[in-house]
Amino acid sequence: MTSNRIAISIYIDAPIEKVWDSLSDWESQGEWMLATKIWVTSNVRVGVGTQIQALTGLGKFGILDSMSVTSWDPPFSADVLHTGAVIKGSGRFELIAVNSQRTRFNWSEEIIAPRIIFLALWPGIFSGVRISLFRFARTFR
Repeated sequence: MTSNRIAISIYIDAPIEKVWDSLSDWESQGEWMLATKIWVTSNVRVGVGTQIQALTGLGKFGILDSMSVTSWDPPFSADVLHTGAVIKGSGRFELIAVNSQRTRFNWSEEIIAPRIIFLALWPGIFSGVRISLFRFARTFR
């Protein structure tokens, strides 16, 4: 298995605190992430130790992604560890205040998978995440 990285950055016309509040509301992420439903599965709902599941797919077909929040530094960053049967690796959300009304959102994932499988799936993953991030940015208009 190989560690494979995807990283995307976008700018959002909103203050960092407002972006963080929306981003850290795990279950509302399903409103802007393509074909994804998200729910918190732990008693801990905020910060380190929060357990999350995300089902991404269409109709009856999907992939369940189980995650655990491993670091929490509001309003700047959060890290998750992917612990599911299919998706393994880590993810990071990082926010940087450009000014009082604009935020840079850096999203990255380290996906543990055979390189050939990752390369085959990369265009779809990259496109889906990019579209989702731009949908998120539009929620601040």
